[in-house]
Amino acid sequence: MKGLRFKNINFILLGAAIFAFGLVNFNMQNNLAEGGFTGITLLLFFLFNIDPSYSNLVLNIPLFFVGWKLLGRTAFIYTILGVVSLSLFLWIFQRFPVNMPLRHDMTLAALFAGVFIGVGLGIIFRFGGTTGGVDIIARVVQKYIGWNMGKTMFLFDFIVISASLIYLSYREAMYTLVAVFVAARVIDFMQDGAYAAKGATIISNHNEAISDKIMKEMDRGVTILKGQGSFSKQDTNVLYCVVSKNEIFRLKQVITSVDPHAFVAVTDVHDVLGEGFTLDENKKPLER
Repeated sequence: MKGLRFKNINFILLGAAIFAFGLVNFNMQNNLAEGGFTGITLLLFFLFNIDPSYSNLVLNIPLFFVGWKLLGRTAFIYTILGVVSLSLFLWIFQRFPVNMPLRHDMTLAALFAGVFIGVGLGIIFRFGGTTGGVDIIARVVQKYIGWNMGKTMFLFDFIVISASLIYLSYREAMYTLVAVFVAARVIDFMQDGAYAAKGATIISNHNEAISDKIMKEMDRGVTILKGQGSFSKQDTNVLYCVVSKNEIFRLKQVITSVDPHAFVAVTDVHDVLGEGFTLDENKKPLER
């Protein structure tokens, strides 16, 4: 099973458990829909009382035969793990539900539904898994038709949520949109939030002194890039440095102490891999 990691498997299981808990205890208990294949399983549940733990498997099995060529072996195994574990946890949480009556406060129900689904899916995506369904369809459409995956997934979600109006009241439909929006934002945070940092682009006539001081006082690496002034046409060196969020104020102090007139552009860095962030000085993974 080369390429599979025990850590990834554990986190995919954790994400599936969180996702299933939110789906059962917030969406299903409060008559809220969802997009994608999850929305189809809820549609089948509310209209025909078909258990989502079974329909989720049945709907995804045909896609496994399509997806194994597109995903690659490791991603395909993680996808199977995500789908099967989601069905398992859906089955468990339906048999042992947590009674949280929130029909009198649908705002809370929608917010909690979005947070639990977003956190669960965010963890699954973060560690290389998917829950099958639309993700595989979107990859097929991208390959053979040329649509980007986001367009396909949005269109599919729109169709499923629109079809859910068969059993949703307009009030419940609007709260469903709130839950879907919150889930999307939480997924983005889970995907981009880990190891978030700040990147600084520095232009100065004292590049060497600035880079030496950053490396000496902050123990951070600095990359020298070759640049050219658009107006002056003169060649110049540009410094680039990535630091953690709580170090950006100290970095500005270091720069201005050498050159108060330096040009500094600070940007958000959503994911950082490498020494000082995910690896130590011996290139060993940092425990987080």
